[in-house]
Amino acid sequence: MIGKIRQKLISQEIPAIQKPEAIICPICDRCIPDSQRDAHHLIPKSKGGKITEYLHRICHKQIHALFTESELAQQYHHAQILREHPEMKKFIQWVEGKPDAFYEKTRKSSRIKST
Repeated sequence: MIGKIRQKLISQEIPAIQKPEAIICPICDRCIPDSQRDAHHLIPKSKGGKITEYLHRICHKQIHALFTESELAQQYHHAQILREHPEMKKFIQWVEGKPDAFYEKTRKSSRIKST
């Protein structure tokens, strides 16, 4: 009797180990490991943005190194638009050969003034 009850309970259980779905970075099209996942506001919060999408940390840092919040809000508020920018194209070409978990500190663009 106990065996049948145990079998019924086991058949109703959801498997404890499920492989999470891979999240693909919309900038570099590589899989994002949990340790390198950043939420990017498509329109910066300071400009009223609420919608986010996950990016590689290095891609996220590169976006903010190249563009001001005003530029992001007005022109570059979608991944496809960002990918088409010449500086981002260079970055994507460079980073696509790196491992998914690769991270390197990003320098701020000289055209963006520090506040």
